[in-house]
Amino acid sequence: MASGFQYSFGPVPSRRLGKSLGINNIPSKVCTYACRYCQVGRTTSMTLDRRAFYRPEEILRDVQDRIAMTRAAAEPIDYLAFVPDGEPTLDIHLVDELMMMKSLGIPVGVITNGSLLWREDVREALAGADWVSLKIDAVEERIWRRIDRPHKMLNLSSILAGMGQFAETFAGKLVTETMLVKGINESETCLAGIAGFIKGLKPSAAYLSIPTRPPTLERVCAPDEETVNRAYRIFADRLERVEYLIGYEGDAFAFTGDIQKDLLSITAVHPMRREAVDALLAKAGASWAVVENLQAQGELAEVRHDGHLFYLRKFTKTRPSDAT
Repeated sequence: MASGFQYSFGPVPSRRLGKSLGINNIPSKVCTYACRYCQVGRTTSMTLDRRAFYRPEEILRDVQDRIAMTRAAAEPIDYLAFVPDGEPTLDIHLVDELMMMKSLGIPVGVITNGSLLWREDVREALAGADWVSLKIDAVEERIWRRIDRPHKMLNLSSILAGMGQFAETFAGKLVTETMLVKGINESETCLAGIAGFIKGLKPSAAYLSIPTRPPTLERVCAPDEETVNRAYRIFADRLERVEYLIGYEGDAFAFTGDIQKDLLSITAVHPMRREAVDALLAKAGASWAVVENLQAQGELAEVRHDGHLFYLRKFTKTRPSDAT
């Protein structure tokens, strides 16, 4: 599978990591949460069991091939980022995969919901990353269950304690992300509690985000501007560095040689706005017929969100390449 690109995508423009080459180490949609706002889609397999999904050496070869094609196209790569179709720490091979990726000489990041950090083996695995983002949408059980819709056996207090333990020993760059959803976690009391907990983690940055891509549930909405600004002030009063993740990340997606594969690999994890698809097609010297063909084949879906058209890859529940 030297040129299949089944486990990597991009590079894509990231508001935190510059040009990020994504690594997809989890099948769609295996997760510990079923977040209301998830951009990847509904969780089809909710589990707490860590296991093997793919062969680490195949992921490595796939990433190496994409790096080679990206560099041949004179595209920069700032980070290799584990940002899969599910929760990356469910992968029992994550510790080995992080070591393999670091051997490529590019910083490695992991975006995790942090739900398994109560496990020592997960904390040890994530210790191998250069950059880790933890999702903290609530510190109150009722709100957490409403917004993140976790596996019924998960316990919020254990998760928060695990995050604290990880933050104490992690030698890399730690950041947090809090998704603001209208009518759920936008109250002053809720936000003050989140900011107070994050302060104890001493992250390099705390990010506030809103749903900017099509969410799992259509009724999920972003708070209004006044509420978002109030949230920023609450965080900034308690934390050294607070940043928004509310702007459009741009259209600078990379073309690596096969426009159909590039579109499908990017939109599998990162839905693209119409403007971004246009820019990528122009870079490849291709026409909109490529998109129409993928739509006709049932590979690509078009959805409207917040006044913009987005394109997302359609998934089956499992992939033929899944390995155990």
